[in-house]
Amino acid sequence: MGIDTEILSDWHASHAALQWLQELGALDPVGDDPVDRYALAERDAAAPRDTALRTQSAPPQVATRSVAEPPPPVPKIDPVAVAQTAASRATTLDALRQAIADFPHCDLRRGARNTVFADGNPAARVMIVGEAPGRDEDQQGLPFVGRAGQLLDRMFAAIGLARQSPDATRALYITNVMPWRPPSNREPTPEEMAMMVPFLQRHVELADPDLIVVMGNTPAQAVLRQRGITRLRGGWTQAWGKPVLPMLHPAYLLRNPIAKRETWADLLSLQAHLRG
Repeated sequence: MGIDTEILSDWHASHAALQWLQELGALDPVGDDPVDRYALAERDAAAPRDTALRTQSAPPQVATRSVAEPPPPVPKIDPVAVAQTAASRATTLDALRQAIADFPHCDLRRGARNTVFADGNPAARVMIVGEAPGRDEDQQGLPFVGRAGQLLDRMFAAIGLARQSPDATRALYITNVMPWRPPSNREPTPEEMAMMVPFLQRHVELADPDLIVVMGNTPAQAVLRQRGITRLRGGWTQAWGKPVLPMLHPAYLLRNPIAKRETWADLLSLQAHLRG
C-alpha cells in the first residue's frame, strides 16, 4: 500500500514546527485542558510580594554554638579599708600584734624575717614612732636595735628615760610606722604607708601615751601628714588627740653629727613638757 505524500509532508512540517516551538520555550504544547495564558499572567502579577520579600530578606539559619558566659569580675580589695577593720577589732596590744602579723596585703611582709611590733614599756608616758625596721631590727624583731637604736637610747637616757624602765614615768615605748623592712632600707611607698597607718593609730589608742615623738619624715607623714622633718622638728603639734613632737631620726644624726645640737634642744623641750 502506498503512502500519501501530501499527508507525509504535513507530518514533517508539523514536527518541524513543534521542534521550533520547543526551542522557543514552549515545553507544554499539548494538554488535556486549554490554558488561558493571559489569566496566568494576571494571577502572577496579583500575587503578594511579601512572601518573596520574606524569602529574600530572611537571614540564613546559621547553627550557633553556646558560648560560656564570662566569670563575674573579682571585686577589688581596698587594703586600707581591710586594715581599718582589722585594727578596729583589736582590743588589746597582743590582738593588734596578731592582726598586723596576719595582714596579707602588704608585700613587704614577704621579704621580712620578722614582724617588728614594739619594744619598751607599754605603760610609758612617751611613745616613740620610727620609720621602718633595718637589717638588725628585722633579724631581732625589735625596733631601734642597730646603731641608730643605740644612739636613741643614749639620747633619751640623757633626760632620764629608758625603754627598759619599769617605771612608766621614766619609760619609753617604741614602735615603727612599718612593721616590715623595705628592701635595701628604702623609704616605704605612700601606698604601703597608707595601709599601715590604721594599725599605728590603733596602737596609739591602745597604748594611750601622754605624748608622741615622731622621728623622721616617714612617721611625720604618717601621723602629721607632713614632710620636711628638718623644718618640722622641735615644733609641738597635735595628732590623734595627743601632743606630738617631731624630731630628727638618729640615723640622720649619725650622718650629720652637727645636727645633734638641735636634737639636744628638742630633748630638753620634751623633758620640760613632761615636768609641766
